Amino acid sequence: MKNGKTNKVHIIGAGLAGSEAAWQVAQAGVSVVLHEMRPEVQTAVHQSGGFAELVCSNSFRSDDATGNAVGVLHEEMRRANSLIMACADTHKLPAGGALAVDRELFSDAVSKALHDHPLVTVEYGEITGLPPSDWGNVIIATGPLTTPALAEAILEASGEDALAFFDAIAPIIYKDSIDFDIAWMQSRYDKKGPGGDGADYINCPLDQEQYETFIEALVNSDQTEFRDWEKDTPYFESCLPIEVMAERGPQTLRWGPMKPVGLTNPHNPTVKAHAIVQLRQDNALGTLYNMVGFQTKMKYGSQAEIFKTIPGLENAVFARLGGIHRNTFINSPKLLNDQLQMTARPNLRFAGQIMGVEGYVESAALGLITGRMAAAQAQGNTPPAPPLTTALGALVHHVTGGYMTGPKAKFQPMNINFGLFPPIELDYKDEDGNRIRGKNKTRFRKSKLAERALRDVMGWV
Repeated sequence: MKNGKTNKVHIIGAGLAGSEAAWQVAQAGVSVVLHEMRPEVQTAVHQSGGFAELVCSNSFRSDDATGNAVGVLHEEMRRANSLIMACADTHKLPAGGALAVDRELFSDAVSKALHDHPLVTVEYGEITGLPPSDWGNVIIATGPLTTPALAEAILEASGEDALAFFDAIAPIIYKDSIDFDIAWMQSRYDKKGPGGDGADYINCPLDQEQYETFIEALVNSDQTEFRDWEKDTPYFESCLPIEVMAERGPQTLRWGPMKPVGLTNPHNPTVKAHAIVQLRQDNALGTLYNMVGFQTKMKYGSQAEIFKTIPGLENAVFARLGGIHRNTFINSPKLLNDQLQMTARPNLRFAGQIMGVEGYVESAALGLITGRMAAAQAQGNTPPAPPLTTALGALVHHVTGGYMTGPKAKFQPMNINFGLFPPIELDYKDEDGNRIRGKNKTRFRKSKLAERALRDVMGWV
């Protein structure tokens, strides 16, 4: 003990948030015990015992730090010495303007960095209840798939009901089983992203008849039936199963993951496709591609049958079919203080998706913040949260309820977005004094929000 504070931090869960938190604590010179139940106890969706395993997409989304909120978050984390971002940058794959990674190499790199760190001790085995009282500085980063025993213990201690939503996984296909007499390689608008060449996605075109037949098949497909206690659980809007999107209207997918804009079929350049399915590289070898936006709750037989009706995928071989799982998160605004500690049990902090954020990077970001807060506590200090004007600060503001404006406001998981940033006063004029209008006005505002965030984060870092 030091100044009444434990000088060791226990972290439960070695996913994205827990791994990042452990790194931040250790880099601050504080000892860490990282508890991970896998591979001894597996979840319904994990496939390995590696740290920071990516179970859904392999994309960290946009890497544009000048006009996209998640790209700003990427850059803020890089400036804060993020392990997750360093490993993602090392093992990135061509993905247009997005940052996508080889999921196995990425996980291996995170695992190695933590196993090799002299201040990190890894202990395997399931934590089935709240930590003992002599663990005075704890981060719970068990993610949305927290085991029932631990989840129940958290709920009993908090006195609050858990909230939950369903999340879905997209299929992965072997590239050599795709017919390139029909499909072609091209990024939307030929955009060159990190390590890309403007031809980073596989594109499969559908004409109007093929598209309408496909939509009908999705709507009438054989789908997973939920148990009674799951039936009222909402979906997360940014990760809807493709068949749920199809049920919302026949044109929904054409305005979503199957939009045909910015792409030209070299096999038939004079005819514009009615809809296009895109696949994104999933591993460094370039042998696996995942179906972008095709998360699904269809049963395996229906998936294989329906997806093989997509032109170019008639002979597709699936490395992994899609699936759905129930995510759990706590009512953070009611339970946590501004140090991300449980008000009823101040020795407990939370990090990652269990707090009510959605997305790999957002989860890791909250691990980064809680790791720094826990390390400071171990050293007898109380650090401020990141400035609200930053992406990191906006996430803290979200999970602590700063955005909620009324007694009926409902806390829901959210990705980082510029709507979470405080407004900025601007004179919408270009260098020549001409007024900026329309879409250019939006781009200008986002660029200034990004510029402010990256400037303000440096003081906190």
